[in-house]
Amino acid sequence: MLAESFPTDPAGLPEAGRPTLLELAPGDTLDLTIGPVAKRLGDTTVRMLGYNGSIPGPTLKVQQGSEIIVHVTNDGDLDTTVHWHGLRLENRYDGVPHETQAPIPVGGEFTYRIQFPDAGLYWYHPHIREDYTQELGLYGNILVEPSEPDYWPAVDRDFVLTVDDLLVEDGKVAPFSPTETSYAAMGRFGNVFLTSGHPDLRLEARVGEVVRLWLTNTANTRVFNVRLPGARMKLVGGDSGRVEREEFVSEVLLAPSERSVVDVLVDQPGELHLEHHTPDRTYRLATVTVTEKQAALSPAAAEFEQLRRAPELAAEREQLDRWLAAPPDKVLALVAQMDDPAAMPEGAGPVTYACPMHPEVTSDEPGRCPKCGMKLLSAQSVPKPAAADAAAMEDHDGHAAGHDHGEGHGTADGIEWEDDMVEVNRLTTTATMHWRFLDRTSGADSPTIDWHFTVGERVKLRLVNEMNSDHPMHHPFHLHGAGRFLVLARDGVVEDNLVWKDTVLVRTGQVVDILFDVSNPGLWMAHCHIAEHMQSGMMFSFNVARDQAAAT
Repeated sequence: MLAESFPTDPAGLPEAGRPTLLELAPGDTLDLTIGPVAKRLGDTTVRMLGYNGSIPGPTLKVQQGSEIIVHVTNDGDLDTTVHWHGLRLENRYDGVPHETQAPIPVGGEFTYRIQFPDAGLYWYHPHIREDYTQELGLYGNILVEPSEPDYWPAVDRDFVLTVDDLLVEDGKVAPFSPTETSYAAMGRFGNVFLTSGHPDLRLEARVGEVVRLWLTNTANTRVFNVRLPGARMKLVGGDSGRVEREEFVSEVLLAPSERSVVDVLVDQPGELHLEHHTPDRTYRLATVTVTEKQAALSPAAAEFEQLRRAPELAAEREQLDRWLAAPPDKVLALVAQMDDPAAMPEGAGPVTYACPMHPEVTSDEPGRCPKCGMKLLSAQSVPKPAAADAAAMEDHDGHAAGHDHGEGHGTADGIEWEDDMVEVNRLTTTATMHWRFLDRTSGADSPTIDWHFTVGERVKLRLVNEMNSDHPMHHPFHLHGAGRFLVLARDGVVEDNLVWKDTVLVRTGQVVDILFDVSNPGLWMAHCHIAEHMQSGMMFSFNVARDQAAAT
């Protein structure tokens, strides 16, 4: 008989460690073990999962063009795989259960051969019940050192950081069912923020240094808007390498699974706070203590004002006009079908309907909310406004303000910054919430989408986040290692700074055009990287043939 939830007792478990930096030479073998750990969060200790006993797992530093062997042992709670996110590697090692490999059973092992064709920041995580396993700490970074010596500008110090959140209730990680995924409507928002696994991460730098922040969003659903007030930030890279042109920025936006590479000049002693800013709140993610430095200005600081350009992306820009003018090869709609968890039987009498996002909006008839477009549910499913306010997440070293949703769902910028319908979201499962991709070119639904490409093709994909959906919200769209893509335009506005990507945030109601450079044969996945949305059906697989003869 299956348990009602996964284990939560940390008693007797080894304490979770800090991630180590492992510099791996070509051909090296890494042993990676998955197992439960006890993780201290302030005065609370919770049961989590780690790679090699740490949260995050070890950071792997490798050379571009190299190959390593990773031997995985599964001592965790359920079957698993390891997905090497963003890497254009051999298909059979991509870590997709039942497609590229059989799941690794508890007590089992599997050996991966991992290639690193592209410089940049990548990461690894499970691909079975990500909503549970990734949430509990199974993630780690991969730093691929470029073969080109001056690929990145010089820096004095590197911080490889993950940003995440964790839902803790009554001194334990909020329970997960072994048989179904909950929080399927919006994904599971946390109430404890973890930066590189720590609720109160402290870092050190010296005056006059340039510090590089390698940032990865490993959260289930939360979008992070990262700032470092009091220091100058320069965006130098994204998902898969450097940006077309370096630029000074005040913030970087990271959807789940996205990465950013930011250089920071620290020119004053004292404390800096890495923060997550939403329209209503500010949350502290880490503290950087900047100490005095007597030495001369570093070469990195002397060059900090220089804004370099990437010639390979400048060359892509030259070819962009024809792709911008071309019609899309595929049009993919992002939609939701939501069952009412408290629906009354037909003929049961009068029913009052309300909007979970705006409980003050009620109707005697089923329909959609005029404020956000969401499906109205039976009022029994929707807490009263005061209850909804009381359920809001407690502050995390920040401040709260009232929620002003404007005319868009969530906020006027098309992003759900918080869980604004906690009780309804908690009740939604894969049985009642159905997230879908619809191929508007062929009419196929997610499970039956049948895309076929050939190595060497470039394909224009149009992603349409439709408002005519039971629950319009943002989605981070991710393509596995069949290739990589450039964002062409968002709502018809041409992308002004190109970078190779594997994930793009599609905001509520937004249309995003991407140019997919197909370079790797095999059977590959596409999915929303909100873990609960993927579990609820927002995924499909597509085929890439090695050559035209194999495609016919």
